[in-house]
Amino acid sequence: MIERSQGRLRDRRPVSVIDIGSNSIRLVVYEGLVRSPTTFFNEKMLAGLGRGIVSTGMLDPEAVTRSLEEFRRFRALSEQAGARELYVVATAAAREAANGPDFIQRAEAILGTEIKVLSGREEAFFSATGIIAGFRDPDGIVGDLGGGSLELVDILGRGIGDGITLPLGGLRLQDMSKGSLLQAKKIARQELAAAKLLQGGEGRVFYAVGGTWRNLARLHMHATGYPLAIMHNYEMDVAQSMDFLAMVAAGNIDRMAGIEAVSKSRRALLAYGAIVLREIVDRMKPSKIVLSATGVREGYLYSLLPVREQREDPLISAAEELAVLRARSVEHSHELVDWTAESFRVFEIDETQDEARYREAACLLADIGWRAHPEYRGTQSLNIIANASFTGVDHPGRAYLALSSLFRHEGIFNDSAASTDLLRLATPRYLERARILAALLRVGYLLSASMSGVIPRLRWEKRENGTLALVIPADEAALYGERPVGRLAQLAKLTGKKLVLQVDSGKVSGK
Repeated sequence: MIERSQGRLRDRRPVSVIDIGSNSIRLVVYEGLVRSPTTFFNEKMLAGLGRGIVSTGMLDPEAVTRSLEEFRRFRALSEQAGARELYVVATAAAREAANGPDFIQRAEAILGTEIKVLSGREEAFFSATGIIAGFRDPDGIVGDLGGGSLELVDILGRGIGDGITLPLGGLRLQDMSKGSLLQAKKIARQELAAAKLLQGGEGRVFYAVGGTWRNLARLHMHATGYPLAIMHNYEMDVAQSMDFLAMVAAGNIDRMAGIEAVSKSRRALLAYGAIVLREIVDRMKPSKIVLSATGVREGYLYSLLPVREQREDPLISAAEELAVLRARSVEHSHELVDWTAESFRVFEIDETQDEARYREAACLLADIGWRAHPEYRGTQSLNIIANASFTGVDHPGRAYLALSSLFRHEGIFNDSAASTDLLRLATPRYLERARILAALLRVGYLLSASMSGVIPRLRWEKRENGTLALVIPADEAALYGERPVGRLAQLAKLTGKKLVLQVDSGKVSGK
């Protein structure tokens, strides 16, 4: 059958990763092996391979049987999705159990590929590269909490320090403590006392990786009424989160808001995750806790990329892909990037490095809602951008992107479609820049009909009386009109600048 769908990037071949953990096993099919991979298909099973390993030294027999049966399905799903490669990694339980080698051999026969059993140091390394894949210039300590182990590694930009592995995974800690939360706290404190690298993390970020910590963060979002249900780059203030973590560490979770969103099989490990996180905070004294949706799987794929692609900006890569899929002209979007950069310079609007990145991404995303009804384009764009699976952007930056698109469609002072909390999340500085960027885009789209070719030919000229003229080339004089003049007047009011629209022949707007 000929595939007619245009909802995928045509130059991509899917790749699959199976991650065999101590608690869960997950298959993720990605659209392609690229800098900012999009999840094509995702399925997991909570196998519990590492349950009881402390006392028996063996993988749980029932979990082994269930896992091997599920591998047949995972391989079939990977093939059905058209994956060109199937990568399989295994972590703590498989490398430590006496029957681990036999399990791996049987799994390899079913999956038809070699399984890479990661050492503790390798697991820490790929956790770190997962953070590099998902954040711009990370600086802090990465902690990857699985079912069987905790990996800790120092990271600074693209530099990765030596990693360590501690026996503090949720299942293992539950077994070691025989279900006693008090004993679990003593074990965690004793093990982390030996983690000297935590001392080098004071005042830096702690990057939390792993399903248990993501579920903790989900509960924290509910407890604080957080407006954006996006896990990646969610920040937990250290001081404000200690009481919350203490409540979870004591096992008081049954009546917590949002607990129904956590599967019952995961709930039992939340207290152990909270115990470990509290002890890490006490030892490290981080500036903040930042959650990551990228980890070993994404880090492993990142390691397979050429260095040139590794150095690409993940946010810009993802924004461009969405523009290719949804915008009328991705070339026009790139023209807006350059034109708005020049406009900000002329207007003497300063930008940090991140603000410049966010402006670029916002321009690439500015036209993704064009197929919607005109009265819905702004809201649809805001919802898509605010909730997109972007990496390389923090939550205030994500709000900047979403609000820029909202204001570009619905007017620069139309806040009604955005929640008050989202407006606050953007911060006053980002909110101001989102309005200015949107006002520029509203001028640019009217002068270009949303297509490439005109925007690079527009230029700003300074007049003697302090006026800035946006000059249209003479051969495009017919583009001059009341609506772009009105939009430019809005931009002038917003920026406090004297602006006029002018054709090279000398015709001005009369302002």
